[in-house]
Amino acid sequence: MKAAASLSRLGYPAESADAPATSTQRFPDGAEFRVEIPSVEGPTVLETVVAAGREFGVTINRVSQGSGGGLLREAELREMAAMGAEAGLEISLFVGPRGGWDIGVHTRTDDGAGHFGHLRGMRQLTYATEDVLRAVECGIRGFLVADPGHLTVLVAMQRAGEIPADVVWKISVLAGGTNPATMRLLSDLGAGSANIPSDATLGHLAEMRAATSLPVDLYLESPNSLGGVVRGHEIADFVAVGAPIYTKFGLRNSRMLYPSGLHTYEDAKLIGREKVRRAAIALEWLTRLRPDSIQSAPHAQGLGVPVAPERRAPER
Repeated sequence: MKAAASLSRLGYPAESADAPATSTQRFPDGAEFRVEIPSVEGPTVLETVVAAGREFGVTINRVSQGSGGGLLREAELREMAAMGAEAGLEISLFVGPRGGWDIGVHTRTDDGAGHFGHLRGMRQLTYATEDVLRAVECGIRGFLVADPGHLTVLVAMQRAGEIPADVVWKISVLAGGTNPATMRLLSDLGAGSANIPSDATLGHLAEMRAATSLPVDLYLESPNSLGGVVRGHEIADFVAVGAPIYTKFGLRNSRMLYPSGLHTYEDAKLIGREKVRRAAIALEWLTRLRPDSIQSAPHAQGLGVPVAPERRAPER
């Protein structure tokens, strides 16, 4: 780094005498990092985000959606699956319902907010499982899970052949790992990747990476509700220390979109496009500071790329 060399010449010390170790772990395809765009709330927004990827020269490996497949029509799920299959990117839908949208008040209190993404009782557990099965039938192969107990149910169903083997489970930031032991536990439970807090330090990341090979999902920019961090310029350090890592681009100072619908789509499209632009800026920093970094290509092994649904005859 040019700036570091100049500072050293002027007598200033290196940032840290005990820099975190560089990770030697990789995704199944040998890549170090992937790019994720969150809050892609339906086919209209997905179309905008995919187009922005072409415009800004960004390979998007995964999009995630926070409102959940339960708030999309089956035709919309199939449309998203078809677009994801063509682009070779994973579509990860937040499993719902969730406690924070239910009639109970506990999850909407300061002390109870940690249960916002959990499922309340057998009814919600049953609906959430049906939510996954419904989306799978429409071709979706990626899901965002916030309830650890539900993860165990889904993994058991998958092992029994009731859910396809190519479905992948991403752990939400609402239930992600904050220390090496939790990350190892999530891996043992069957997670495919797990969000870590957006304010995680390089030291935290190195500790987690030393304990498990589970891919981490890290907001390099997060929405205000998650602290509003802006760290895209640090991407080279995060890739070096955290590989395999999903570099995730939220957007500070943007409208909250959940639950989304026709009333938010215009905002969601603009927000999604700007997230891709933010990713393009971060990737310029990566090229400048760590040009040999390896990103996964479309259709990479381990991605929950949707299965294009069969075309149906038009209804008469």
